[in-house]
Amino acid sequence: MSGNFKTPVVVLAGSPHGNLGIVRSLGRLGVDVYLLRTETNTVASLSRYCTQTLVWPGAAKDRNVCLDVLARVAVQIGKRAILLPTCDDDAIFAAEHFETLRHSFIYPQQSAELAHSLVSKKEMYFLAKKHNVPTPDALFPASLDETRQFARAAKFPIMVKGVDGNRLKRKLGAGVLIAKSAADLMSICERAGEGEQSNLMLQEYIPGSDNCVWMFNGYFDGNSNCLFGVTGRKIRQYPAYTGATSLGVCLENKNIQHTTRRWMKELGYRGILDIGYRYDARDGQYKVLDVNPRIGATFRLFVAQDGMDVARAMYLDLTGHPVVSAPVREGRKWVVEDCDLGSSLRYWRDDTLTLPQWARSLWGIQEAAYFAADDPLPFVNMCARSLKSKLNVGVSERNRKNYLHTTGVAHSMPKSLARESLRRLIGGESV
Repeated sequence: MSGNFKTPVVVLAGSPHGNLGIVRSLGRLGVDVYLLRTETNTVASLSRYCTQTLVWPGAAKDRNVCLDVLARVAVQIGKRAILLPTCDDDAIFAAEHFETLRHSFIYPQQSAELAHSLVSKKEMYFLAKKHNVPTPDALFPASLDETRQFARAAKFPIMVKGVDGNRLKRKLGAGVLIAKSAADLMSICERAGEGEQSNLMLQEYIPGSDNCVWMFNGYFDGNSNCLFGVTGRKIRQYPAYTGATSLGVCLENKNIQHTTRRWMKELGYRGILDIGYRYDARDGQYKVLDVNPRIGATFRLFVAQDGMDVARAMYLDLTGHPVVSAPVREGRKWVVEDCDLGSSLRYWRDDTLTLPQWARSLWGIQEAAYFAADDPLPFVNMCARSLKSKLNVGVSERNRKNYLHTTGVAHSMPKSLARESLRRLIGGESV
């Protein structure tokens, strides 16, 4: 892939390894990539392909502050740059403020209403129904009483999701949970609180392992034509069972290709799309789970033989270059090293992954999220952070054990009661 790529790119940073993938993909073409990050996102800043890193407050904060930051960035760069949001809030922000930002930045003109609808799991559910796209059955309770009535007749397990996933994650520490019983469901909903019931989605659980989860990554031009689109399947997720891809494989799925292209054309969608489906063996349908109207952290799984991905497809289209791609690398595997190690250990503890199965699953990996021979520093940083995190956990656990020993708690009560007392202590309760 060759050309004169003088238009810079400004990335509104989200996932650390997703940011790194963007910086490397475009930077290797010779594009100047500016990273606007929150203060906790640093790993992509260490890449040799990152031109400069600036602090970005995040569009979840004050919108006027964000506009001021981008105005200063535009002046500093000195020319119009492509704007690339990487999280839902930033994608909605860019859509809402297109007219203000278009003088300094280039990006697809997305309907703000459509962006909101696709991010909201509730509105996306009804959009899918309206356009005859299969999706798991769901209930959106208005109160705890309505959830109790549902729980009496529901078939478990049940998926509990946030209509606004980030909002539920802030409340409960996770945007997706699995309720295995009526008591479990009520416990989750009660912990969320009465005021959060309108943000809950109680979704039908589709049985099957992680490899039932399929993905589509694509780029749609100003006429909602898909110029580049690839499908793949999850092998493992992080967190286990409900999270993002930690190990994935690129595989053709004509059913998902056709469904997604048709649906997005009907919606008038423009820009990069990251969408997830789950295969339901009970009726043979691929059912849409979520739609991200932006680039996803997994996008470097979906790469053609000439290196084309959705970031490059968008860049080429918006800078007037033809988007012509080589065939997709069927069977290509991509891994997020630290996340996949963590999820593999969880599956192993749950007796759903053996050591030989784990070893076979790694065969054929063609790219890692952090490791790259031509850009080693981000991988070194990731390893150092992971080691530091493990050491901190080890020190904290040792301190807890010392506490039990010195207070005599561990010697004066049964182990089960000691563990429960320790759990309450850690949670800030008195024993």
